[in-house]
Amino acid sequence: MRATGGRNIAEHCVEYKSGYKYQLFKDYQVAVAIKPANPIATHYIDLDQAGTLTLRKGYAWDGPSGPTIDTRNFMRGSLVHDALYQLMRMGELSAETDRETADEELRRMCREDGMSAARAWWVFHSVRQFGKSAASGDSSKPVLGAPRQDCVDEETPAADDDPNFAESNDNTD
Repeated sequence: MRATGGRNIAEHCVEYKSGYKYQLFKDYQVAVAIKPANPIATHYIDLDQAGTLTLRKGYAWDGPSGPTIDTRNFMRGSLVHDALYQLMRMGELSAETDRETADEELRRMCREDGMSAARAWWVFHSVRQFGKSAASGDSSKPVLGAPRQDCVDEETPAADDDPNFAESNDNTD
């Protein structure tokens, strides 16, 4: 750490991630079709064996992604979809066995929330076609630094290395 004016530069470094548009104001809980063999618990996301998904206040996500408009009938589905994909990137769920179910949950919630059948069909087929890489561990957002990138601590974990960091889904819903 370099000293400037008697202070370490690290004292002034902000480490953050970009790409999040929304943040939960209060906890949200919903039943999903994915039922893991063992309960999953992270700082912001829990998924129990009965399929109860709990997202905690402060969870950040990017909302609907791709060539779309963020409408109210898309928000809940994008929230849940992002959280399920995050669990896949963290290795808590299997992208191979759980991704299609997560995509179906997105479509179901969008329809329940009033999205037209045609748009929900398009959303589902888009995530099926283009979402595979977002469910893999290599799609994490980089840690950024301010006022300079070189002030980021090399020990700072990448997005999905830290299970307590609410990392969002990249361009898949």
